[in-house]
Amino acid sequence: MIILVSDTSVLIDLERGGMLETVFTAGLTLVVPDLLYERELEKDIGPYLRQLGLGVVTLTAAEVQVAQKVRTERPGLSLPDCFALSCASRPDHSLVTGDGLLRKEAGKRLGSVYGLLWLLDQIEASGKTTHEVLREGLSKISDHPRTRLPKDEVRRRLSAWTST
Repeated sequence: MIILVSDTSVLIDLERGGMLETVFTAGLTLVVPDLLYERELEKDIGPYLRQLGLGVVTLTAAEVQVAQKVRTERPGLSLPDCFALSCASRPDHSLVTGDGLLRKEAGKRLGSVYGLLWLLDQIEASGKTTHEVLREGLSKISDHPRTRLPKDEVRRRLSAWTST
């Protein structure tokens, strides 16, 4: 079983699309590092995410050192993002991010990294929700002015989830 280490952007997109409950009922395991949770989620949607099943993990001293090293080497990344990257280097863990710079760095360091559209594909594959829910959620996410999802990929999924 793969454990998905999420950055904040993915969780925000899922919230925008009304899909937080959907992702957790699909049998996916999502975690965030404790520093990310405390700095970016705890005062807002964090408690709700914890109720749904979000795990909060503590990095080892060595993982913290890696995160700090990445932060020094890539000042464009936030420390919470670097914690997520370091956490995703654990066996059976993978990073899910919507941040372009974090995605690029994770690709170099981890070899694989996933995004929101991949996550929605996993939800679809679980069979735990309908295409209507996926279509409505992705429409809300893609209609947001700050979305950076690839338009062609969004259209392809919306079309597929409309025709079934």
